[in-house]
Amino acid sequence: MPRMNNRRYEQQVMLAMATYMVVLFAVDPLLHATRSLPLKTLLALVPVAPVLYAIALMWRRIRDSDELEQRTNLVALGVATALVSALSLVGGFLSAGGVLRLGGEVLIWVFPVLMLGYGVAYRVVARRYGVDSVCAEDGSPWLPWYFAGTGAAMLAFALYLWGRHGVGAAATLGAAAVFFVALAVWVSRRRARARRQTLDERR
Repeated sequence: MPRMNNRRYEQQVMLAMATYMVVLFAVDPLLHATRSLPLKTLLALVPVAPVLYAIALMWRRIRDSDELEQRTNLVALGVATALVSALSLVGGFLSAGGVLRLGGEVLIWVFPVLMLGYGVAYRVVARRYGVDSVCAEDGSPWLPWYFAGTGAAMLAFALYLWGRHGVGAAATLGAAAVFFVALAVWVSRRRARARRQTLDERR
């Protein structure tokens, strides 16, 4: 099986996450309308499928990469896991002490926070090893637009939740939307700078 390059990997992850957002929009009204427990369970688990596919893509990418790339990814995943474990421990003690009231829906954010920590740690570790983690030529040119579109979709879904369930249900999703838009701007600027450097080197 041929090794997956950055462009193909990013395109498939973008497709998986776009599917995830569409499924969230489609499932939410059905989830609150049905009273059948088996059907409610099935609907609640449907959004997990594209996330599992994205995880499988990540595993395949790391498996097929060279030793330096594997080391970079594993160090970043280790840092992200330590971060999420520490946050979970702090949140658990605060909840047990009555300082915070955390519902079961907080578990939905474990994976996004893990991926956020992994992304930040990967950039730091990659820079330390001299690896350009935002390659201008090999990566998909649509990646910044994907982040911006994800942020816009999250914002739209947050407004939908605000109208149906109140501000509390929409606050964290709105914050995530702002983060994805900021990420789109950051990636776009990094790639523009990388392209300028490449052009300067070729002159």
